[in-house]
Amino acid sequence: QVQLVESGGGLVQAGGSLRLSCAASGRTFSSYTMGWFRQAPGKERELVAAIKWSGSSTYYADSVKGRFTISRDNAKNTGYLQMNSLKLEDTGVYYCAADPRYRLGSPDYEYWGQGTQVTVSS
Repeated sequence: QVQLVESGGGLVQAGGSLRLSCAASGRTFSSYTMGWFRQAPGKERELVAAIKWSGSSTYYADSVKGRFTISRDNAKNTGYLQMNSLKLEDTGVYYCAADPRYRLGSPDYEYWGQGTQVTVSS
């Protein structure tokens, strides 16, 4: 069992930056694939980025490539999403997710956090 808690969301102007954190409980987090998803109002939840348990492989949605960076610190049981050059369309609730399977590119994750709101203003 893994429990995930996101933090770091907030209100930011377009062009600004935010760093989201995902604190995980459970000693097996270091062996899990971790993903960040977002859901904008009226839209389906989408996969934004994912990282293999070792950090050796990553996945990014085309809409965030070159602007977002996913990382993890397994010693701290924490994952991160650095978001730069934020755009209005990045607004949404961001969710951290984890799964024991290799899930890069897949939307199917077993464990989910409660989400953190990111609002980008003009």
